[in-house]
This record gives sequence, structure tokens and C-alpha cells, in this order.
Amino acid sequence: MEIIDVVLLGILQGLTEFLPVSSSGHLVLGQYLLGIKSPGNTLEILFHIGTLGSVILVFFYDIRKIVLTLDEKPTQKLLIFISIATLPAMIIGFVFRHKINNLFESVNSVGYALCVTGLVLIFSSRFNNNDRKHSLFSSAMIGLAQAVAIIPGISRSGMTIAASLFLGFSPKESAKFSFLLSIPIISGAGLLGILGLQNDNTFSLSVILAAFLSSFLVGILALRALLKLLELGKFYFFGIYCICTGLVSIFV
Repeated sequence: MEIIDVVLLGILQGLTEFLPVSSSGHLVLGQYLLGIKSPGNTLEILFHIGTLGSVILVFFYDIRKIVLTLDEKPTQKLLIFISIATLPAMIIGFVFRHKINNLFESVNSVGYALCVTGLVLIFSSRFNNNDRKHSLFSSAMIGLAQAVAIIPGISRSGMTIAASLFLGFSPKESAKFSFLLSIPIISGAGLLGILGLQNDNTFSLSVILAAFLSSFLVGILALRALLKLLELGKFYFFGIYCICTGLVSIFV
């Protein structure tokens, strides 16, 4: 595999990991269009590690505040809510991991899933939201939304932010919780990927570094852009894009 192909896919991952358009779905489409055959989802795991760094950097002060206030009840409650919201994706991802991996080979499946993502994003943008407080119920609902996003073409950030908006959270809080929630999920996937790569000589060190750096740097820009667009109430733009891309994937 050429490094330029990896960089292009890394840029695609960095853009789509945080923009609610499904990074996994776009990686499937990108690999298909570029004619790249990646074994399983190893390449995607490498990109996810890069975008994990983007989240940590952009939300560094929020993460730092959590670490420094671990002995305080509000922080402890937040960590409980994040844990609850993380469980559904972990359980479903483990139980159905082999079937999910097969979906990475189907462009049509990605197309249909992107259409579903688009409809959810458009519908969620119609809700007027308040500064609701997190609870066990809201955390469980957001967690179930995240679990659905294991399917390539279903956006993780899109589903979790949309679920938060449906539940009455403000756009700012919806985005913050969504991306804090992404840290344990991406970390877990990355750890499993690293363990798997120990006996995998498919990718050279230069390819691994190219995958990490391209997704990391572009991910920072994309994350900041999404936060700004959420403030401006332009969330539904991504829904239109997902539907158009999904239809092209199905019929072209």
C-alpha cells in the first residue's frame, strides 16, 4: 500500500470521525474508490488512534478538570454516566464483532446506513433544546444510540449528538458528552488493534505513522469546525450530505 493512499484515507478519517457522516462508512467507500484492499478493519483502527489524540487535545481542559476533581461528586456522577453510556457499544461490539467486520466489505450496506444517519440528523435538528442534566436514563439512551453506530455508515457522533438533542440537551452539551464518550470507545478499539498488530506485518512503520498523523491533524480541524456549526444550528446540513452520499453508494 502506498503512503499517499494511507494519507488520503487518514484525511478522510480525520474529517469524517467528528463530522456526523460516519468515518467507518467513508473509509469503506474510500477504500473501494481507491482500489485499496485492507485486511479487516486494521487500517481503520490505526486512524481511530489518531483521532483519539484529536479529542484529547481539543477537550484537554475538560479532561484535565475531570482528572483534578475525581474526588468531587459531580465528576464522579459524570464518570458513572459515561460508563453507562459506554456499555451497550462494548457489549454489542464484542458479541457481533465477526458479523460487523463483514459489513466493512459491503458498499451497498454502507449506503443504506448513511441514508438512515441522514434522516436522523435532519429530524434531530428540529428540536428546541434546553440545558437538561444527565441522568441514568439519558445516559442509557445515548449509549444505545452509540451502539447502533457500530454499523459502518451509521455515524457515532451523529447518533449520540442527535440522541442528546432528542432528550433535550443543548448543542454544546450534546457535543461535549458525545466526544468525552468517544474516548473509552476509541481507546478500547485502539488497544485491541495494537494487540492484534503485534503479530501483523501487513503495514510498515512509515504507513502506521502516516495513518496516525494524517487523521490526528485533520481531526483537530474537523472537530473545531463541528463545534462551530452546532452553535450556528447547521446540523441538518450533514443529514442532507449523508442521504446524497448514501443514494450514490447504492445506485451508482
